[in-house]
Amino acid sequence: MQKDQLFTRRRMLLAGAAALGTAGTAGIVLAAGGEETAGTAVAPVPGPQARQALKPSAFRLQPFTGYGPPRTKPRKLKVRRKPILEISGRGRRMMLTFDDGPNPAYTPHILDTLAKYDVRAMFFVCGECVADNRELLARMADEGHVVGNHTWTHPLLTTLRRKEIRSEMERTSDIIEDTYGERPQWFRAPYGAWNRAAFQLGAEMGMEPMAWTVDTTDWMEPGTGTIIDQVESGAAPGVVVLSHDAGGDRSQTVRALREWLPYLIDSGYHLTVPPRRV
Repeated sequence: MQKDQLFTRRRMLLAGAAALGTAGTAGIVLAAGGEETAGTAVAPVPGPQARQALKPSAFRLQPFTGYGPPRTKPRKLKVRRKPILEISGRGRRMMLTFDDGPNPAYTPHILDTLAKYDVRAMFFVCGECVADNRELLARMADEGHVVGNHTWTHPLLTTLRRKEIRSEMERTSDIIEDTYGERPQWFRAPYGAWNRAAFQLGAEMGMEPMAWTVDTTDWMEPGTGTIIDQVESGAAPGVVVLSHDAGGDRSQTVRALREWLPYLIDSGYHLTVPPRRV
C-alpha cells in the first residue's frame, strides 16, 4: 500500500511533467519496423507475438539471474527526438496500454477482461513490480500481450544522471527477458517525461519510445464514468489509450474497462499490438 500511495503522490505532483513530456509530439506515426512515415504504413498486427513464452506453471523453474541462457543482444535503433504517439495503417485500429504494474489486486482482472473479448494489449511494467509478481508477466506472455519497459522504480528521468537512467532501464529489461521470454522492444518514460538520454539509451537497448494519444486520467481516480467517457469520446483510428494497472487504487480502471472495451468492439474498432521485430 505504501508503494501505491507513493505512486499516487508522485503522479499528482508531476501531472504537469506528463503534459510537458508529450507536448509537441503529435503526428508521429508508427509503421511496421518502427520507422516514421509520412505516407501509407503497414498496420500493426493483432494477436500474440511470435515467441517461446514461459508458462505460468513453469516459470518458477527458470533461473532468476546468472545461470540462464546468455542475454539477447538488442538490435540498435536510430535515436528519435520524440516518442511515438499513435499507430498507423488502414481501418479502425486502436491500441490499449497499461502502465505501472503488474499488481496482483488489479492486473488479473484486466487480463481476464481482455481474454473475455480476445483482445491483446501492451503492458509497460516496472521492474520492482515484476520481481514480486513474475507469474503475471508469464501470463501476459502466454496470452499474447506485448510487454514494455517502464523503468525499475518509476522515477522522473529528467532528474537522474545518465548512468542512473541506464540502470533503471537495463535492470527492467533483464527481468522482463528472464520472466517474459524475450527482451522488451518498447519503452515508456514515467510521467511521459522524456529527455535525450532516455531516447539514446532506449535506442541502444533496442527499444522504441512509445507515448499515448488518449489519457484515461485513471491515475487521478476521477470516477468510473469519467474514465469511460475519456475513452469513448477519444476513440479514433490510430489512437493509443493510456490506462494503469498499478500505482494506486485501480478498481475504477477495472470497472471502466468492462464497459468501454465492448463499446469499442461494438463500434467496429480492432484492438491491436505492434508487430514484433525480428
